[in-house]
Amino acid sequence: MRSSTGKLLLLSRLRNRGKFVPGGGDGFRIPATRSSSCESQKMWSSRTVVPPSSDETSDKNSIDAGSSMRKPVSLWPGMYHSPVTNALWEARRHMFENPNGDESSHSKLTAKSPSRSRTSILYKFSSDFVLREQYRNPWNEIRTGKLVEDLDALAGTISFKHCGGDSSARSMILVTASVDRIIMKRPIRVDVDLSIVGAVTWVGRSSMEMQLQVIQSQDANESSESVALEANFTFVARDAKTGKSTPINPVSPETEHEKLLWKEAEERNKLRKQKRAEIKEEHEKLKDLERLDELLAEGRVFMDMPALADRNSILIKDTSHEYSLICQPQQRNIHGRIFGGFLMRKAFELAFSNAYTFAGVSPRFLEVDRVDFIKPVDVGNFLRFKSRVLYTEANNSAEPLINIEVVAHVTSPELRSSEVSNRFYFTFSVRPEAMKDGLRIRNVVPATEEEARRVIERMDAERPISLP
Repeated sequence: MRSSTGKLLLLSRLRNRGKFVPGGGDGFRIPATRSSSCESQKMWSSRTVVPPSSDETSDKNSIDAGSSMRKPVSLWPGMYHSPVTNALWEARRHMFENPNGDESSHSKLTAKSPSRSRTSILYKFSSDFVLREQYRNPWNEIRTGKLVEDLDALAGTISFKHCGGDSSARSMILVTASVDRIIMKRPIRVDVDLSIVGAVTWVGRSSMEMQLQVIQSQDANESSESVALEANFTFVARDAKTGKSTPINPVSPETEHEKLLWKEAEERNKLRKQKRAEIKEEHEKLKDLERLDELLAEGRVFMDMPALADRNSILIKDTSHEYSLICQPQQRNIHGRIFGGFLMRKAFELAFSNAYTFAGVSPRFLEVDRVDFIKPVDVGNFLRFKSRVLYTEANNSAEPLINIEVVAHVTSPELRSSEVSNRFYFTFSVRPEAMKDGLRIRNVVPATEEEARRVIERMDAERPISLP
């Protein structure tokens, strides 16, 4: 009888020969040969992708998250690698090698239904031990940061499919413009199969919004599935030569559900514009400094009379955590810029660590607020992530909230300059059993006017608004 190690070596040899391995999934089949970088670049410049028609089987829109770990992966230039991004890039290669239709017939913008771009990633956690290990955290739960990274990667593939019918797609750059709230509806397990499903729901002139959902059964023995996480990504199209916005295919919702999603996306765009106007008005009102004074009152006690400060409070500056890195070529996308999902994962992991040390127990992720990509990040940039707890909400003792800000700075030592690239806002809580054991979440207070303004801005941004 072979040892377990011998079996693993045998399976590895079979996989490396490109042979089919039982349990290898039913996603895109990847050939055993590797493409050279020159071949890959030629593929990019000579072909335009046309997404499969809506009457094709749904299997062609399903990607096995573990497929890239079981089959050789072509090393596309400018590809950031993770288990899912590998599988997604192989899916795109499949589309390049098997285009549908004549390119000349797609020279004009064409309205497409959401079903044309609908794509899903399958995570076979229950049977794929290697994949499960990639996504398991120290508490045998899902690594949310990696899942957020995968959401961005899938959104990129969806935008790619939607714009694939345009003959100008080869000279088009599709980038993440913003991420609407990422809301965790319930805990996600790492031992139960799940899928991420998404499609284009709304299109402007040069921007598109996609809704992505993480779907999973609550128990391994249950067949019924429900939405565990939901997010909306906005991508914009830029001309590769001029950098200016370029038109994309409109979307034509067909079903009642698709029409409802389009309407909701349209409402979100109106609300965003209204909120920006309201926040601007609030900034003008801050001139009277009343709200600032209220927030700074306790901070002054910490600064002037620390022995009399409230022991259940802490200064914002004392909750700070930092992380720095040099952006490497392996983290770039096909446009040479750093992959947005990589930035979000790094920001999440720093925020999680901050919440962990602040609360003293493992935090529970709730949501990511809207993310705006202010400045692109390039290979070679010196990137600094700075996190701090902005404020806490302990009114609900069963589920106190910890609101954390992470700011990414692109620093140029040679130029002695530092610019903000991204701002991320995460909300965490703690498990109910921790609160029952007597855990108390401290109040966080600002010590400077700048900190007080940031707290007010975030509280205003979190405040729900409604259209008149």
